[in-house]
Amino acid sequence: MEKITKTIVTWLREQIEKSHTKGLLVGVSGGLDSAVVAFLIQRALPNDSLGVIMPLKSSKNDITHAQSVVQACNIKNMTVDLTTTHDVLLQEIKRNVQDNDWNDEKEQIADANLRARLRMSTLYTIATNYNYLVVGTDNAAEWFTGYFTKYGDGGVDIQPIIDLTKGEVAELARYLGVPNEVIEKKPSADLWVGQTDEAELGTSYTYIDLYLRGEKIPDKDRKIIESLHKRTEHKRQIAPQLRLKP
Repeated sequence: MEKITKTIVTWLREQIEKSHTKGLLVGVSGGLDSAVVAFLIQRALPNDSLGVIMPLKSSKNDITHAQSVVQACNIKNMTVDLTTTHDVLLQEIKRNVQDNDWNDEKEQIADANLRARLRMSTLYTIATNYNYLVVGTDNAAEWFTGYFTKYGDGGVDIQPIIDLTKGEVAELARYLGVPNEVIEKKPSADLWVGQTDEAELGTSYTYIDLYLRGEKIPDKDRKIIESLHKRTEHKRQIAPQLRLKP
């Protein structure tokens, strides 16, 4: 973990030099992945790293955990509450969609993606102000299965932990000193009340990690993982481009 930490910290500093920017920021959700990234960017640039907490109908536990993370790693931080902004925007969208066209069955996922994209927009607005890079928090399991919102939490400048499995991220978290309550909690993207990653994925991070390491897992879980990877391929590619000129 010491070697991995040094490699990531060096890489983060290199990205700043290459991009001619001044610092790094990350959205701190109270979850494991964003906590690890917060600790890493603070190590890379102690004076030019920023953690942004963005409550949006979030659970009290998540906000408490996010606050404990920024305190534990001693990173500069700010809180931007997006609850009112989200409510106004969603209602305005629904108001302008004819009643018979609004798909109630799709509202939960549309709402969840809107939350993720509002957070992304907030991070980029702050990053522009400080000339910082927006740092992503996707791990290898999330990237492979497409468990991120396109142009939401997937809309970032750099991805420092994308090659680490969920288990490796947890191990790195212990090494870095992430609060134990954050490490032990059930993974959740905080997209709606009671939402958990594994319930939404239909399989466990343990099985995804084993699959990525080439180890044998139950056939049912293998099929779920491969299906998730196939149908989310578009998320890992740039937008298709029509070329009209030779």
